[in-house]
Amino acid sequence: MFVEGLLAVTLASAVVVAVAPDRYAAKLATGLSLLPLGGVALMWTRFDASGNALTGGDIAFETRETWFQLGQYSVDWHVGLDGVSFPLLGLTVVLVTAALVSAWTPITERESEFYTLVLLLETALIGVFTALDLVLWFVFWEFVLVPMYVLIAGWGGPRRNYAAVKFLVYTNLGSLLLFTGLFALVLGLGDSLSALSMPDIAQTLRADGQLDGLDVDVVGQSITVGPDGLRLGAFLLLFFGFAVKVPVVPLHTWLPDAHVEAPTPVSVILAGVLLKMGTYALLRFNFTMLPGVARDLAVPLVSLGVVSVVYGATLALAQQDLKRIVAYSSISSMGYVVVGLVAFTPHGMGGATLQMISHGLISGLLFMAVGVIYNTTHTRMLGDMSGLADRMPWTAWILVAGAFGYMGLPLMSGFAAELLVFVGAFDAAAIPAAPLVTAVAMFGIVVVAGYLLWGVQRSLFGPYRLDTDHDIGRAPAHDIAPMLVLLGLVVALGVNPDLVYDVVQEAVSPLVDGGATVWPTDITDHVQGGRR
Repeated sequence: MFVEGLLAVTLASAVVVAVAPDRYAAKLATGLSLLPLGGVALMWTRFDASGNALTGGDIAFETRETWFQLGQYSVDWHVGLDGVSFPLLGLTVVLVTAALVSAWTPITERESEFYTLVLLLETALIGVFTALDLVLWFVFWEFVLVPMYVLIAGWGGPRRNYAAVKFLVYTNLGSLLLFTGLFALVLGLGDSLSALSMPDIAQTLRADGQLDGLDVDVVGQSITVGPDGLRLGAFLLLFFGFAVKVPVVPLHTWLPDAHVEAPTPVSVILAGVLLKMGTYALLRFNFTMLPGVARDLAVPLVSLGVVSVVYGATLALAQQDLKRIVAYSSISSMGYVVVGLVAFTPHGMGGATLQMISHGLISGLLFMAVGVIYNTTHTRMLGDMSGLADRMPWTAWILVAGAFGYMGLPLMSGFAAELLVFVGAFDAAAIPAAPLVTAVAMFGIVVVAGYLLWGVQRSLFGPYRLDTDHDIGRAPAHDIAPMLVLLGLVVALGVNPDLVYDVVQEAVSPLVDGGATVWPTDITDHVQGGRR
């Protein structure tokens, strides 16, 4: 009942904060957020699961009880964790607590409402990463949109209503596509499926000959879609539904507006966790339930990943707004996840999962640093400031460290994750001309170094200049503390990736035929040796 406890405690915390006076809301919400954080830490010490939960592996902290009947299908309260979902659950509770602390300075109105919505958002995110029933998972998936929309629209910048509506329209369209694809598969399975549990669906789909055709009525005409056509159509619907959330180019245009207009704590959660919902779902559904279609479509899929890497980095290079630079860099980083998943190798898929964790930590760190600069200078434009390092030394060196983490500095998590993606993709049989594709993706690192070094140099170094009348001083301790925690985790995962990579490998290896690789599972020596 650990998962139920997490959900209950987080939801109850939101209720408590909702009735608390504004002057107590910030500290109260932060204190209560330590409860799910401590719960996940305790669960980590007791975590024992092997294999992938959707392909017959062990499921940790599993609960399965019948909820209600939907026609012939049983809808269950089915929750649990494996080596893919547990690290993402940990990322969620860490980033939410850090984001709550970072909100103490910028959020000064309707504080009880703001912190209540953040805790409700955390509840929904915990549900997304723990739910193993299709209906239950979709309920949590959709519920995430509600508090996020209100947080952007209620506490965002001057164009917050536009950004919030754009976010909602794009993500709702993606939800419509993925809902159609999911239930096309369910209907195609026919009588071979009696419950809407995701492990049941995955194992039935992966069994040869289980998927039947489907009759579709189009403008009064009955069209029969065969099993192969159904698999392809469902895969595409699912992929583009999830690609909106990732986001993959060209479905990315909602992201910069949402990030720029959202308050800093919301940007931390949006980049650090919400984008991972898309890549997590791609791994869970497309690459687990329909691996044959994923291999058949390897060329266009990996092309989208590489384009996202290079195009996202190029867009970031053209920006003058520090926050927009970090926002576009997320598109590039998520492109590496797609490349790793398409590789269909243990280290490719494992590296993609580790990249989700690494990007969540580093992007959260960078958004916090940019937020501290904005809170102090009231500008994010590179042309309006320079030489801030002398006056904001802690913020400056943390921003520099985060930038180097993004660039893949050895002994930081970005290096470990990208190394694994490149190792896994270089010899991937699923990707034609894999070495060339990997080389093009690696070129994105050069562009990343360009825009991050340019942005850091323009804002932090050189002669002091600020085109505003605001006094510049050291950031308060409560702004620095969460950034130091995230930076410590980035370094810890860079020095010893096996802190999470062992459990990730147990979950992704069964997705690869035979689960074999010529590379050793323990990759700490390779990472620490600095080879890329």
